[in-house]
Amino acid sequence: MKRSIRKILIANRGEIAVRVIRACRDMGLTSVAVYSEADCTAYHVRLADEAYLIGEALSSESYLVHDKIIDVAKKSGADAIHPGYGFLAENATFAQRCADEGIIFIGPSPKTIAMLGDKIQARRAAIEANLPVVPGAEIDAANVHKALETAADVRFPILIKATAGGGGKGMRMVEKAEEFEEAVKRASSEALSAFGDGRVFIEHFLQRPRHIEIQILCDHHGNCIHLGERECSIQRRHQKLIEESPSPFVTEKLRQEMGEAAIKIARSTGYVGAGTVEFMVDQEGHYYFLEVNTRLQVEHPVTEMVTGFDLVREQVRIAEGDVLGYDQSDIRFSGHAIECRICAEDPEQGFVPSSGVLKNYRIPSGPGVRVDSGVVIFSEVPVYYDPLIAKLIVWGKDRDEAILRTRRALDEYRVSGLKTTLGFHQAVMDNATFRQGKLSTSFLAEEYPDNRFIQLDDTVRETAAIALALDKFLRARKIAVSNNSSSRRGDSNWKQFHRRKNLRNFGGSR
Repeated sequence: MKRSIRKILIANRGEIAVRVIRACRDMGLTSVAVYSEADCTAYHVRLADEAYLIGEALSSESYLVHDKIIDVAKKSGADAIHPGYGFLAENATFAQRCADEGIIFIGPSPKTIAMLGDKIQARRAAIEANLPVVPGAEIDAANVHKALETAADVRFPILIKATAGGGGKGMRMVEKAEEFEEAVKRASSEALSAFGDGRVFIEHFLQRPRHIEIQILCDHHGNCIHLGERECSIQRRHQKLIEESPSPFVTEKLRQEMGEAAIKIARSTGYVGAGTVEFMVDQEGHYYFLEVNTRLQVEHPVTEMVTGFDLVREQVRIAEGDVLGYDQSDIRFSGHAIECRICAEDPEQGFVPSSGVLKNYRIPSGPGVRVDSGVVIFSEVPVYYDPLIAKLIVWGKDRDEAILRTRRALDEYRVSGLKTTLGFHQAVMDNATFRQGKLSTSFLAEEYPDNRFIQLDDTVRETAAIALALDKFLRARKIAVSNNSSSRRGDSNWKQFHRRKNLRNFGGSR
């Protein structure tokens, strides 16, 4: 059934809230922001058409409170809620609450979110759809002895994974049987704390795999297509840092196979909306189903750059009940795109979060450069939320051009007042292994085992610029003194005239 959307509440903050607000503007829709006390001066609050305070700084008192979000939606007259990513984006209970209140949830149905959000159920769905999966099994964390027997059958090394949630929480790699019991307890405890669900399962740990995902779009009318792959192998603690599309590893044949597999599980689960089917791919090119993310991904812009699609616009169109209006044969890929997540973290200290006020903030521009930013100069980056402050997305006609352009854009980026991952990204763009496309989820551990990255903050940059300017001045002064000395040694009046003329023009034409 066709439903018209005129006003959208964005149940999120930071760069993704800004991204959705911009899509609303492009579509002629009214945007509604919500914010905590810590975000009262945030950029997304200033940019939205309307903004409402929903609670204290802690997300458990604001962005995660269903009643507060629904109350604002009703008060503002919003037709729909866009959850962004994180927070309530994959919360089936919240999606059902929206449906019960007559508010459009821009995402899959509550039933689909619940099924695919549970990794064990998603794994079962993949097996039923004949997708290849990594050898693994369900375990009872309370019965460690039985779980250990199961782990021995799966074979070490073992990856323990939380059934709910994501972002690397509740995940542990275990190499030996004697480490298994403690790892299961820790993973289960972390999962319970993060997601309210302590269930875990195990899989055989693949050595040096690639993390490759497929973007899908499915409407209410049975149409489903994919928009190619994204390579997301550069990670730390199972969290992505750099993404690109297309993958330097994936062939046209593998792209077609993985795309068809993604569509197969989408159809078998009744998926509607934008989503991502994630795979692990070994060095021989064998792929294995990992999970389905029932939301917009952080890295969606690289797909937009190589396909020309606006994925937020497509989400809204699908939520309104529109037909996709295109099929797989209509999808074209152009060039190569790279995304660098600019986070308020200190890479040389193990990526510990950093917070503070942005005393200087200047983003790069030029051909093929896009910045999705949730901050501006003098923005405060609080300690309460994810440290992602912006995403640098760069397009080139091929991977080599995209890397060079990304390196140039990183050099132009200026941030001071806190530590960021800019230096880390510069180091990776200069890395020979990265440039050759030889990637795996072990990249960071293998290439930078001691977290040594060159990072120049703006204080160092400014000092260097002053030193360079002073050096130029002293060199010019030395030339002037030398010229004067030469004239006293009997140079012709003609030479002296031209030297004086050159010195007057040293600073350039007037």
